[in-house]
Amino acid sequence: MPSSLPADYHMHTPLCRHASGTPEAFVAHALSLGLPEIGFSDHNPMPQPFDDWRMLSEDLPAYFTWIDQARAAAANRIPVRMGLEVDWIDGGSSWIHELAAMAPWDYFIGGVHYLGSWNFDNPSLTSGFSSLGIEAAWDRYWQLFADAARSGCFDIMAHPDLIKKFGHRPKGDLDRWYVPAITAVAEAGIAIEINTAGLFKDVAEMYPAPRFLELARAADIPLTINSDAHAPEDCGRAFSAAVSLAKAAGYTELARFSARQRTSVPLD
Repeated sequence: MPSSLPADYHMHTPLCRHASGTPEAFVAHALSLGLPEIGFSDHNPMPQPFDDWRMLSEDLPAYFTWIDQARAAAANRIPVRMGLEVDWIDGGSSWIHELAAMAPWDYFIGGVHYLGSWNFDNPSLTSGFSSLGIEAAWDRYWQLFADAARSGCFDIMAHPDLIKKFGHRPKGDLDRWYVPAITAVAEAGIAIEINTAGLFKDVAEMYPAPRFLELARAADIPLTINSDAHAPEDCGRAFSAAVSLAKAAGYTELARFSARQRTSVPLD
């Protein structure tokens, strides 16, 4: 029977220009933790230069080599999956389909980091919350999140409430944003992740919030648990706390991915 420990599918490489480590170091750390699978999902290239925190199109061969080196280091002791964390940009779905045809990917993780031209995820650009307004930022974020989920481009939606990263939350009941987003994910039949990286950001809370996770479980949305690692020591970080969060929301299974097909294993 497959191990019911979480697989860590959200890990980055130095090709994105803000991560560190070697394939061998990532594999060694995952093995030391007893993880059953890992997968790399670096920030996708764009068809033309876009920002300074993703791989370039010409880096894709180096990315494939990175995965090959990780698989060689694993020596059949642990599966190493190949994915991408792909930004959802209005009008960008044709490029995502092109990327999907470029390699035998195991999964695509969809992420929203931009509201128009504003990279709200960037700590040097948080003034955008003041100029746009927190409620307007949340409105735009969650609409893009739902659009991404319904696009048919993705297998997993990343850090579902990333918009809270710096602690910006509107007042009142947040279900008015959560429920439509969960409906979109459920209708698309795709998974979400618990992303432990939020614990180490200003918000000091995993993505998504417990309430969002409870609603996702009630809607039978499949779940992965990921670290968003940017260094080998981040792999599997805070997974026991994430497992507890998943159980508290009522989850009893975790999703696994291979060749863009989803299976499930028990959550022990």
